[in-house]
Amino acid sequence: MESATVSRHEPTSGATAQERAVAAEAREGWKPADPGPLGLAAFALTTFVLSMFNAGLVSKAGEPVVLGLALAYGGLAQVLAGMWEVRTGNTFGAVAFTSFGAFWLSFWAFITFFEDKIPAGHAAAAVGLYLIAWGIFTLYMFIASLRTTAAIAVVFALLTVTFFLLGIGNANGSEGLIEAGGWAGLATAAAAWYASFAAVTNSTFGRTVLPVRSLK
Repeated sequence: MESATVSRHEPTSGATAQERAVAAEAREGWKPADPGPLGLAAFALTTFVLSMFNAGLVSKAGEPVVLGLALAYGGLAQVLAGMWEVRTGNTFGAVAFTSFGAFWLSFWAFITFFEDKIPAGHAAAAVGLYLIAWGIFTLYMFIASLRTTAAIAVVFALLTVTFFLLGIGNANGSEGLIEAGGWAGLATAAAAWYASFAAVTNSTFGRTVLPVRSLK
């Protein structure tokens, strides 16, 4: 005689589509949320605010407002996103978000604790070296991004330009290059915001609302 017991993970034929989907997910195991939109949003907002000062669109007297963002959102939130990317098996996302989260944390630490320890005559070269080194890292991440999506690749292309403009500008004391880097940073922030907006919107709508164009 067959058992009349029905598994709690196996709904009857009269179950709704939602109930069947929940049961299927229970059989397959827990699926983590995509941390990418968080990491991109944290990067975009912090980059946008700092770039407004670098581009000369707002008074540099207000620049310390960036420090709180660099610590909490650009820094800690991105590092968390990077760690969560490890859980999803996304090596690119883990390296990118953890690294740029660490960039913002190091920026906060430098301005807060170490900037005044560099002799005035060496500060420009030191900051320039710091930014150019990040430009080198971003350049090879751009190459890796060419197998992700066009939206992500654009972010890394613009960010590479931003770092090199700011690095060379700081090293040479060129306000023009620093302002150009600020404008490139604003473009980078806009691209990152779009990538974040597309990812979270496409996820919540369950279909492609904003295209990102896969490069795989």
